[in-house]
Amino acid sequence: MRWLALIFVAAIVALQYPMWLGKGGWFAVRELDRQVSLQRDANEKLRMRNEALDADVRDLKTGSEAIEERARSELGMIRQDEVFFLLQGAGAAKAAPAAR
Repeated sequence: MRWLALIFVAAIVALQYPMWLGKGGWFAVRELDRQVSLQRDANEKLRMRNEALDADVRDLKTGSEAIEERARSELGMIRQDEVFFLLQGAGAAKAAPAAR
């Protein structure tokens, strides 16, 4: 009778092994679920970035204000009828060597 119980225990362990540790087992599914949630988070961030870029593209295609804003901030451009003044703060004046 003892041998029969040991055979049943061994059979149960043999049947449970693939469910817990085998390919497609509980631990593998749990790891895949974790990877899927990480990928969903990354996809959400990329979707938000793509929407912002799409809005910028639409704004640049339709309006001249966005083009002018980019030209001023990124390229330092000014209009023909404008006068450009560069104001330096007090810290910049102290850092520059005194001209004699």
